[in-house]
Amino acid sequence: MTKSTMIFGIDISKDTFDVYNVQTGYSQYRNTVKGITSFAKALPETAICVMEATGCYHHRLAMGLFDQGIAVSVVNPLVIKRYTQMKLRRIKTDKSDAFMIYSYGTEQELELWRPDAGYVVKGREILSLLQMYLKQSTSLKNKLHALNSVHDKRSKVIVSITRQLRNLKKECKLLEAELLALIKDNEASLFSRLKTIPGIGDKTAILLMLSTNCFKDFASYKQVSSFLGLAPNERSSGSSVRGKTRISKTGDGLVRNHLFMCSFTACIHNIPCKELFDRIVAKGKSKKLALIAVCNKLIKQAFAIAKSGLCYDPNYARN
Repeated sequence: MTKSTMIFGIDISKDTFDVYNVQTGYSQYRNTVKGITSFAKALPETAICVMEATGCYHHRLAMGLFDQGIAVSVVNPLVIKRYTQMKLRRIKTDKSDAFMIYSYGTEQELELWRPDAGYVVKGREILSLLQMYLKQSTSLKNKLHALNSVHDKRSKVIVSITRQLRNLKKECKLLEAELLALIKDNEASLFSRLKTIPGIGDKTAILLMLSTNCFKDFASYKQVSSFLGLAPNERSSGSSVRGKTRISKTGDGLVRNHLFMCSFTACIHNIPCKELFDRIVAKGKSKKLALIAVCNKLIKQAFAIAKSGLCYDPNYARN
């Protein structure tokens, strides 16, 4: 960031986005293609637009600005929240939020945003819909279990739920096939190599690839572990605070759960993971803690395979 750089803080909502810059002051635009185009035309070449990651609302604006060659920085909302608390700001309006995002952009080093590949975005959309269907299916199964104890199986309610479950199962199979085809069409090599790791199957490989943008956004496996919420958080201070070390559980819980299930298989068939598990348990640590360590070992192996372009080698030097 140079002295000529102009920071624009943007607070985004469904219908509008508020903008603040110290030279131009406050302004508001419609969160539409027309509004984004109008805003882009008013920006100087040295502008950097800083905004929070707000799901689908920020994506259209970020893409619209990026496509027109304007620098964009997308910041985690929790970072902005903590920054605002640090400044002891109590007023929360769209204008004040835009000002705080601007203030953050002027004081902190910004990382410029680039959109993920189209197939990654599409894959995440499919995965999100698939998870919604699976949650609906679980809810309907619970309802069906409760109704079966008080109603005849020919009851219209039970027949309706059974029919809906059948339709959801069919849709889930179609989405899973579409997701698999999408990955194979775009990242077949990485997908195949990740599956050579004992303990990693199709679903976990796909989840890892989509959640990490095929590991392209990370410089080390420790960053991936932290991103997925599997990095240990130690709580200690002085002589009085000795909190129990736990994983952070930030990031995608679905990926975390799949990795934890994979760790059971890895403890049997993945030699480095088995040795790690046995070593931790031998020290008197809990098996759950050892399994979490195995999850991190699997991430380390997956990261190494993604970056090296090689397949899993069971005879590679273990450390």
